[in-house]
Amino acid sequence: MPVSVPFRFPAVAGLLAALALLGTQCHQSVSGVLGTPVGALNAGRGVVQPVVVTSPVRYDTDDPAIWVNPADPAQSLVVGTDKASDGGLYVFDLQGKEVLGKTVHGLKRPNNVDIGYGLLLGGHPTDFALVTERETSLLRAFCLPDMQPLDHGNLAVFAGDAAGDRMPMGVAIYTRPTDGAQFAVVGRKTGPRAGYLAQYQLADDGAGQLKMALVRQFGAWSGKKEIESIAVDNELGFIYYSDEGVGVRKYYADPARGNAELALFAQTGFTEDHEGISIYKTGPRTGYLLVSDQGASQFRFFPRQGTPADPNAHPELRAVRVAAHFSDGSDVTNVPLNPQFPYGLFVAMSDNKTFHYYRWEDLLGPDLKAVQ
Repeated sequence: MPVSVPFRFPAVAGLLAALALLGTQCHQSVSGVLGTPVGALNAGRGVVQPVVVTSPVRYDTDDPAIWVNPADPAQSLVVGTDKASDGGLYVFDLQGKEVLGKTVHGLKRPNNVDIGYGLLLGGHPTDFALVTERETSLLRAFCLPDMQPLDHGNLAVFAGDAAGDRMPMGVAIYTRPTDGAQFAVVGRKTGPRAGYLAQYQLADDGAGQLKMALVRQFGAWSGKKEIESIAVDNELGFIYYSDEGVGVRKYYADPARGNAELALFAQTGFTEDHEGISIYKTGPRTGYLLVSDQGASQFRFFPRQGTPADPNAHPELRAVRVAAHFSDGSDVTNVPLNPQFPYGLFVAMSDNKTFHYYRWEDLLGPDLKAVQ
């Protein structure tokens, strides 16, 4: 899910670079590698190939998130879920190698993961990975980059609902610009037609661990499949989520602004299932929404800022085929990380137990005009 780093103006297409990064309590150097990358699955004319393929996970890749190291972006990490009853949260470096001693095993069917930055825990700004654990109806939190737990196993979601409606899948973190408050937005395997998502405020429990409090349940569901992929635009203040087989729904991220649906777009042209949503920011209000067209192994581009006539209109700009096969989750950052990723990194899950790393300039392509 999309990383919550402040936007950076990428140098691609003549845009300027500017970066403001948040601190972290748990920063340390990354060391050690394991595994050998395996090959991409899709090929052919027009298919964008990754520059890195990660070591394979044990069972079933599902969703990645990018942690941008504030002290040294070249030491940034990718965390990704391995979806199984004995699943895990894998940690990879920018070369796609699993980082020894960092992967968390024994999670009960982890689905989606997102990254929070600078939350005050124990009096220190702390970066963390937040992951849904479907079989326990919990969220789990781990400090970055050391991956030590930040919860007591008590971050229950959808409490009071029927047991079948309490299985969390999607998660995204919203950081409110006005006061820095952080919230987890959570989707589930199945639920009611209205109030399908829940939003929880995150805070210190007084002992340096994470606690959360429900602030609202909101969001429509078509009833057709499920809602898993969620993305949050902190600066513009919007939540986007994929109502699979129907489209992408848009809501305000700040609970104080109400629960009215602002848009339902991306309703046509998808082969099978709307999945991962990522937000690439080219400026304070501009950029791209990338939505996985899972059955076609491609990502469709939409304007982040809408159109001049309607900020809630998001017409499709183009579709980009990728080597990642049947991609579910994805994440993107516009921060230059190293010489291999000078304009940012796009990561997509592939159904051969790997995650694929793409250079943003390769994904953008020479014929896609910058959104004005």
